[in-house]
Amino acid sequence: MRADAIRNRAAIVAAAREMIVAGGADAGMDDIAARAGVAVGTLYRHFPTKGDLVGAIMAELGGEISAMLDAAISRVESGAVTAHEEIAGLLRRIVVDMAADRVLRDAAGTLPPGVEHHAAEVLARLVAGARAEGALRPDVTAEDLTLLLATAPDETVAEAARARWVTLALRALSAPE
Repeated sequence: MRADAIRNRAAIVAAAREMIVAGGADAGMDDIAARAGVAVGTLYRHFPTKGDLVGAIMAELGGEISAMLDAAISRVESGAVTAHEEIAGLLRRIVVDMAADRVLRDAAGTLPPGVEHHAAEVLARLVAGARAEGALRPDVTAEDLTLLLATAPDETVAEAARARWVTLALRALSAPE
């Protein structure tokens, strides 16, 4: 692709993501094109259907999620943080810091299979590490973390309440002292 086509595509994906985060999946293609600063025809040349556009957003999110998880496991493996600290950090980032990102929240059950599989592997490694540290209850699984994330409060709940939810979830997961 030419440089301007690459810029246009990136602008369209960014605008669509912003609009979907702000108002849900009903954002119109004309409005997305206007927000991106491109003609509607340019949008449709890149993304013939709204499904194609949402697919591009999902691919981008999949990449972001994979990078976030890779960074988490790297920090644990380097000894920079414990597995338990990294689990706590992931919960905070997703539930508190990223709560307004409806696209990410909705993506939890619809990630591309490779990303979903990678996420499950990384969470399993973090859980195993935290259990080995004696920081998690022995019956806690990666699936438990996935369940917590899938049912966590969203942006409609006040930030302080979401932060409190994370604190309570971590208490429930932590090994008794």
